[in-house]
Order: sequence, then C-alpha cells, then structure tokens
Amino acid sequence: MSLTAQTRRALFPSLGRSSLVMRLVMLAAIWSVAMLVAAGFGLNELFRRAAVDRFEAGLEESIKGLFAETTVADGQVYAPPMTDARAFRPFSGFYWEIAQLGPGARVSSVVKSRSLWDSNMAPPPSVIAAARRRPGETIFFDMVDPLGKPLHAGAQLGSIPGRTAPLLFLAAENRESIDAATARFVVIIVGSLVILGAGLIAAVYLQVRIGLQPLFRLRREVAQVRQGKSDRLTGAYPAELAPLAGELNALVAHNQDVVERQRTHVGNLAHALKTPLSVMLTEARQQPGALSDIVERQAEAMRAHVEHHLRRARAAARSQTLGERTDVEDVLDELARTLERIFQSKSVSIDWTAPDGLCFRGEKQDFQEIAGNVMENAGKWCRRNIRVSAQELDPQWFSITVDDDGPGLPAERRGEVLKRGARLDESAPGSGLGLAIVDELARAYGGGLTLEDSPLGGLRVVLRLPRAEL
Repeated sequence: MSLTAQTRRALFPSLGRSSLVMRLVMLAAIWSVAMLVAAGFGLNELFRRAAVDRFEAGLEESIKGLFAETTVADGQVYAPPMTDARAFRPFSGFYWEIAQLGPGARVSSVVKSRSLWDSNMAPPPSVIAAARRRPGETIFFDMVDPLGKPLHAGAQLGSIPGRTAPLLFLAAENRESIDAATARFVVIIVGSLVILGAGLIAAVYLQVRIGLQPLFRLRREVAQVRQGKSDRLTGAYPAELAPLAGELNALVAHNQDVVERQRTHVGNLAHALKTPLSVMLTEARQQPGALSDIVERQAEAMRAHVEHHLRRARAAARSQTLGERTDVEDVLDELARTLERIFQSKSVSIDWTAPDGLCFRGEKQDFQEIAGNVMENAGKWCRRNIRVSAQELDPQWFSITVDDDGPGLPAERRGEVLKRGARLDESAPGSGLGLAIVDELARAYGGGLTLEDSPLGGLRVVLRLPRAEL
C-alpha cells in the first residue's frame, strides 16, 4: 500500500465504510471548511493590516507635522501648538514627545505633550537603533502608556535648523480602537463564513442526492428483480450507468439460463435413475423369493433416497434463482383444505393464520412440499386439532409454526426424526423421510427447522424461511 493510501485511511478511517453520498459530502465539506478557514484568516489579516496602516498613517502625519513646525530659538526647542485636544488632557491616550539621543540607546526628553504629565516615552533600543540607521523614516512599534494601556507608536529621527544634533520625534496613540475593530470584524466574518459553509454543504448534499438519483433508481430496480416484482431492469439511465444496467440484465438472464439448465439436467437424471429402478422392482415382483424380496426392499430404499437428493438438488438450484416469490396465504389455505379431506375419517380441523401479503422467497412447489410435509405429519399424529401460524420475523425472514394435539415427542428423541429414513413408529405409514426432507429443503433456502413442545399437548414444528420483500 502506498504512503498516500495509508495516510488517507489514517485521516478518514470511516470513508471506506460510509455511503457514497456521505463520502462525497464529507470530502466536499472538508475541502470547503479548509478553504473557508483559510479565507477567514486571510480576510482577518487583511482587515487588521488595513486598520493598522490607517492608524499608522495618522501617527506619521502627526510626526511630520511636529517635525515641520518645531523651531529652535536661543538654543531652546519650541514645539508647534497641536490641534488635537487630547494632547492637553493627562493620560488621554494620545501622546507626543521630542527627545534628544544620548550615548547608546539612551534618550532624554526635550519637550513633550501635557498628556504625558510627568512621564516620558521610552522607545525600546531596537527602535532607536533602527531610527539611527534610517533617519527621516518613521519606525513603528508597540508600547504601553503610564496607565498600562496598549499604544501604537512611531519614531522618526530628523534634524532641524539651529540645532546640530538630530532630534527624535515620537507620537503614540491608544490602539484599543484597532483591537476592538478587529474583534468586531472577526465576529462578523466568522458568522458569515459559518453561514456560507453551512449553505455550501447543504448545496453539495442536494447536488449529490440529485446527481445520484439514477444510481438510487438502479438499486431499487435491482431490488425489484430480486424480489420477483420485475424480471429485468427497464429504466433509462445516464451514459455512465447504462452499461452497468445492461450488464446486470445480462447477468440476470445468464442466471436464469443456468438455473433452467440445472433443472433440465436434474430432470434428465431423475428420469435416467427412475427407469432402471422401476425395471428392477418389476422384475423382482414377478419372481417371488428371498432374493427378490431383498432386491425389492433395496430398490425402494434407493428410489426414496434418489427422490430425496433430487428434490434437494432442485431446491438448491431454485433457491439461487432471482425473483421467485410464493404467496403464503394461498398455499396454506390450499393445503389445509386438502389435508382436511385426506384426514376426514379423524375429523381433523386445521386452523391457520397468515399476515396479508406475506410471501416465501422461492418456488411454490418447494413451499408446498415444506409446509405440506409438516402439516401432513401433524395430521398423521394429531387427535383432531392442528394449528398453523405464519409470522413475520424481520424484513428477510418469516416463520411457520405447526402445533398438533397428538401424543407429542420426547425431547431426547427429536433429533432422530430428522435423520433420513428414521421412523419412530413402524405402524405409521410413510418412508421416514417427511421431516428430514423438510429440514433439508429449509436448509437449502438458508432457513431451518426446530421441534418443541406444543401448547396443544403434542408436537410443535417451527420453520424459519426466507421472506420475499414487499
């Protein structure tokens, strides 16, 4: 695996399991959020820089005015009268000062605004060094005023007529207005970008849902084919999905063809085996004797086992067929009426219930054999009453419960009746394959059979079978 794939799995471990819609929406959302965050930081920095530039322009204008109007008379430095009234109010937040440079990074005040009161502006050594290197250029820096409030200041080194040593012109203003404006902008931009991001994600989700509608329609059509509501895909699909729909139709047709060939092969095999067995039985019956009795019994046993395995093979083939469905209610009604006539000498009453629309996912012949064998077995052993109940278990499975009021079956002997050819009572008619056949057929369809005590006093047989979706 490449490093890129490993990194992608480490960052997005759920993408391999999520739906296609969620994959597309998540990727678009991650990209959108990343771009919006980057845009937010960029816009905030641009706004802050613009605000600071405007602020510094005002400071530089104050410094230039101070530098241009400062005069020297009799060795005394005179500052021009400042028009900003804040310069006369102590600790107002606006300050200016004219200072002279001493050795190293020392400065001493020459004249200053009244707003500084008895304090002085003390630029850091790095600013003084920069002003020395670049005279005439304003150097901006941050500091605090005598009250501890943040200031943004500017310093410029310049020479004026009448004085040989250059002077350092300083101006500073409270920067809380910049910080407040920046904070307001951050709140506005964050709110706007959150709304924009939510709108983009919603738009991407709608776009993906609408764009993938043909894929969802294809899924529904495939489900209808599997459930037996349709035999092929008939929808018109975009160019990207049309080949897939065609391949699925070809696959369904191929599956049906394979199953049909299997059925034909099983039928041919049944015919090929039954004919020699019938000849053996006929010949054995025409020549009575000990040998003929043995041949007849073994041939009958062979015929029963052949029927059993052929039936199982047919069921296994049919269970793989797409689209087969059998109405449970119709089959139970037909079986109940038939068995009541067969066992009319015992006045057997069969009470059955089934939900409307419940369907077996398989062929009618198999379901008739499964349910019919169980109900017939109950008819043989019951005293009079049989109760059959079909119930939905979940969207994929349903159950059929058959109760009788017969003698029942001890728990320790129930496993024996599911063995092929096992008969617990030789006086009862049959080959001993009834419940074994039912168990094999149910298993062929992925289900199963269990035996329990019946509330009617006899045996309860519970079948779990695949359900065809509505």
